Amino acid sequence: MLNLARSITEDGSAFSIAIDATDIVSKMKNIHKTSASASIALGRLTIAGAMMGSLLKSQSDSLTVSVNGGGPAGTLMVVANGAGCVKSYIDHPLACAVLDCSGRACAGEVVGRNGLMSVAKKIGPKEPYVSQVALVSGEIGDDVASYYASSEQIPTVCALGVLLKPDLTVKCAGGFLIQALPYADNKTISIIEENVSKIRSVSQFLEQGMTPQEISLKVLEKTEPNLLHEQEVKYHCGCGKDRVRKMLLGLGEDELRRMVFEGKPVEVKCHFCEKVHIFYVDELKRMLEFCRQEGKKC
Repeated sequence: MLNLARSITEDGSAFSIAIDATDIVSKMKNIHKTSASASIALGRLTIAGAMMGSLLKSQSDSLTVSVNGGGPAGTLMVVANGAGCVKSYIDHPLACAVLDCSGRACAGEVVGRNGLMSVAKKIGPKEPYVSQVALVSGEIGDDVASYYASSEQIPTVCALGVLLKPDLTVKCAGGFLIQALPYADNKTISIIEENVSKIRSVSQFLEQGMTPQEISLKVLEKTEPNLLHEQEVKYHCGCGKDRVRKMLLGLGEDELRRMVFEGKPVEVKCHFCEKVHIFYVDELKRMLEFCRQEGKKC
């Protein structure tokens, strides 16, 4: 399903990205068994990460966004790549926050507001480039916009929404991101600002049944926008036993020897998908022997 769309103004001054992340956030919630507050907070970060990942130039490029505002949720993290895969994690999935006057959970209350957003981009073979900004509100959307403005000098609007049903399952989730391009026309920017000022919430668009294509064009209306690109984005971890095996080998010969000496299977649980990978003693022995044959600590 093509659930992410990108559009651009006719004069090339700005572009928008919109995503229907209902299935993504539903899978995230089912994996992590999050509370209402945590579902909204981690859901927003997952949506933002998916859109940010779509801006990467290569399918093999990736980024990691982590947030810790000192709130009860602890650290929230999302990893996304240019191929349309996103996954996320939260320290305390059952963290709760006080509801606001309308009865809704505020992400900022569970995330906290005194901390940092860190973005690490892995582009090609180079070492990851890491940038950090202070949280603005802990509501995630404002913080993403602040990151782009501070670290990449790109004026950005980021709107995120997660709407839950009475049974706390996900009714709809999604977002949009608008960025001005270099030498953007002031008239076009003014039109977009006016458009954004009239929008109540992205959840309302989704409740009305609007598609990502329609939303991406809607936020750029009156600029004669054109649809540029559509793609599928999904919650996908990609962890596997081979990847975990490499991680264990990376612990080195001494640690593998200790595991073999204990004589018990080693269980490694993935933070992003909750899958448990089991390595039995015979497997650990073979890994230890591999390290020895290599003649170095792996």
